[in-house]
Amino acid sequence: MNEDKSQGSGVESSSPMSRHDRILVGIPVYNEAEYVSEVLQEVLQYTDEVLVVDDGSTDDTARLLSEHPVKIIRHDTNRGYGRSSRDMFQWALKDRFDWLITMDCDRQHEPAAIPEFKDRIRAGDIDVISGSRYMQEWDDADLPPEDRRQINLTMTREINRRLGLSLTDSFCGFKAYRIKACADLVMDVDGYDFPMMFWVQAVAAGLRIEELPVRLIYNDPSRSFGGPLDDHERRLRFYQSTLYEEIIRMSSRLPKGADDGLIIGESAIHG
Repeated sequence: MNEDKSQGSGVESSSPMSRHDRILVGIPVYNEAEYVSEVLQEVLQYTDEVLVVDDGSTDDTARLLSEHPVKIIRHDTNRGYGRSSRDMFQWALKDRFDWLITMDCDRQHEPAAIPEFKDRIRAGDIDVISGSRYMQEWDDADLPPEDRRQINLTMTREINRRLGLSLTDSFCGFKAYRIKACADLVMDVDGYDFPMMFWVQAVAAGLRIEELPVRLIYNDPSRSFGGPLDDHERRLRFYQSTLYEEIIRMSSRLPKGADDGLIIGESAIHG
């Protein structure tokens, strides 16, 4: 991903995955001492190409990471999910990986699903494989916190309506990205609104997108988003603002009517 907004986006035709394609698994972590060793032990059963971005952890995460054969990027302070994601893309691009699979480290994404992403990658006809916790029902699925489910539903419906997609889960971080296809995307947000900017740019770039069902797991429903974003109404406005601003900025490359009714207001954008 490019971080210079002066450059445009484009996608070259891609050939099916070959046995020589390199896949990097990227994992952002922040104060994950409780889970990090267990998760990495499982992930390393499926790949030996693992990058962990330690986003300014203040617990024992850094020491535990040093005990595993993984590459590590460390932030001196907590810079946010979006910044960690951008760092993973830049690493994958510079080290000439063909694909990046991203997943969380809080036991909400199952490492055992990595082979399913790899199987779908091998088909070679897709650029983004996005995990969906709502694409199918699971007998043993957890119930998400109501505010998170409602925000996800609201934003997913609006993304679909404005961008012509048919997503069922616009926020799941368990994804696979074709690096060559995403190389010219211009991402510059640091926070949890990263997916909102990504979906707009992905559609503008003509990326081929498909969802893959993944299990719905919530180990810690009370987990904080940090500061004011713990207020669900402010969090929703935050996501809408990023989505709408990006739609307006890239409207000439989006489906007709994507920006209908959008204006930039004083503190948010209203549709």
